[in-house]
Amino acid sequence: MRKMLAFARRNLYEILRDPISYVFCLAFPLVMLGLMTLINKSIPPEANMTLFRIDRLAGGIAVFGQSFLMLFTVLAVSKDRAGSFLVRLYATPMAASDFTAGYLLPVLLLSAAQTLLLSAAALLVSLVSGPTLSVGGLFLMTVTLIPSGALFAGLGLLFGTLFSEKAAPALSSIIISLSAILGGIWFDPDSAGGVLLKICKALPFRYAVQSARAALVLDLGWEAWGFPLTVVIGSAVLVTLAASLVFRTRMRADLN
Repeated sequence: MRKMLAFARRNLYEILRDPISYVFCLAFPLVMLGLMTLINKSIPPEANMTLFRIDRLAGGIAVFGQSFLMLFTVLAVSKDRAGSFLVRLYATPMAASDFTAGYLLPVLLLSAAQTLLLSAAALLVSLVSGPTLSVGGLFLMTVTLIPSGALFAGLGLLFGTLFSEKAAPALSSIIISLSAILGGIWFDPDSAGGVLLKICKALPFRYAVQSARAALVLDLGWEAWGFPLTVVIGSAVLVTLAASLVFRTRMRADLN
């Protein structure tokens, strides 16, 4: 446990030393929250457009912010693999589970901090522009977003292990864009219908946004909150197990 925590602390410091982390993980989601709020105020009421209203916007922006944490996980893992750092650590008594947990834990902590900051900003926006959000809903949204944070962290570990230092970040950028589009953050997939809706339903990103939005307004029914959250939890478990297995396999190959 101590070895894993020491490795996790090192990875956390590596992320926090990079100024880009603050730009994409903290500043950018807040800027998008403010920008989309301004856009929402310019939409006439007769348009019946509620996608950018704060009670729906906050959950989507929270998931959008989490997707960037995948990129930092990818960078951390792929850079360590490209150098001799991991190879030297393989000679220590650390197990593969210590490595995977050491990469995932800092990202989950950053995800929680990111969501808390965004929740505070969303509460301020709701007090100014309405509708007013409840503190209980914001807290439940923060808890609900833990599995989606694990999902993006697991994807980052998987891509960082499978691909090179140059290829992995590029692939992560594609996934970030897809998660925003297919997650229904900027448009309503149900109104699009057809093949696009089927693709959205086949991926976990839409369910992450749905569960966050439902938690925020305390709509805790099975269809609105329970089922989407179950899909995200299942996806996070599968991705994390796959990433751990791939990392273990690569570790054994490097040792041999």
